[in-house]
Amino acid sequence: MSENPTLSGAGLSLGEKLRYGAEAAVFFAFMALFRVIGLSAASRLGGFIGRNVFCWLPPDRVARANLARAFPEKTASERNAIRRTMWDNLGRVVGEYPHLDKFTPKGEDPRVTYSLPPGMTVEALKGRPLLFLSAHLGNWEMMPILAHQVGLDVAAVVRPPNNPYVAQWVARQRRINGPDTMIAKHNAARPMLAQLRAGKVLCMLVDQKLREGIAVPFFGHDAMTTPAPAALSLKMGCRIWLAANRRLAGARFHVTAQPLDFTPSGDETDDMASLTAAITAGIEQAIREDPGQWLWIHNRWPTARDAELMRSKA
Repeated sequence: MSENPTLSGAGLSLGEKLRYGAEAAVFFAFMALFRVIGLSAASRLGGFIGRNVFCWLPPDRVARANLARAFPEKTASERNAIRRTMWDNLGRVVGEYPHLDKFTPKGEDPRVTYSLPPGMTVEALKGRPLLFLSAHLGNWEMMPILAHQVGLDVAAVVRPPNNPYVAQWVARQRRINGPDTMIAKHNAARPMLAQLRAGKVLCMLVDQKLREGIAVPFFGHDAMTTPAPAALSLKMGCRIWLAANRRLAGARFHVTAQPLDFTPSGDETDDMASLTAAITAGIEQAIREDPGQWLWIHNRWPTARDAELMRSKA
């Protein structure tokens, strides 16, 4: 199990403990309410809060700007509809966190279903190093949960919440139905390599900006993107699978997974850039298919500082 030791709250100043404690108290009050009212009601209430409260918070400005950049051909009304769907989805994701124990592909009425390419089975994926890559689509916690539930030996690469008390709780929730091994994104290289060398699976979300990354096209504009999945795949010779999680009605999901075909040229630098671009193109395609399910509130495209970094690397 790989995790940030600061998640326990050790080393915090008194002021930080008080601030994080107050934040956590509000968070846990909502989580208790969501837990008591049941999964379906929690998802609906979360969606209502997302549409009517979250949409007034500062990140909404980022979402508006991102949608205008990504979809200049759409009308303002069309982009606003995507934005409202996004806030509904995000609120539902929050409401579903206390109920991660209820998501499984098993049973007569599973809340998570999945599809693989024709002729491919889960059994054929076992015992080999694989990278499952996705984005903040639908409820993004479904990918590692599904991989674990179908019997893959999986680790999830995660970014813990900044609040250490909330982070501990979220980690416990993720492990209820998901993998026990959680690798925090900071200093993740060695544990990720160890996981793949042992013939196991990594689940990663790769749709956020990395200032120290490389520039590849994303919705027609260069975006600083992590080269880590490409580097791992090329170094270990492991297959990359792109997964897309879709919210169906209410708190139900379908995950599709497709292998990414890529033939290395032998030039390490060019291969890493080309594979990173191919991964990002796959992520973009998944978002375009249902843009309201993606989290548009990330500062995904370059700031002035990022532009300087890109010029220095050119």
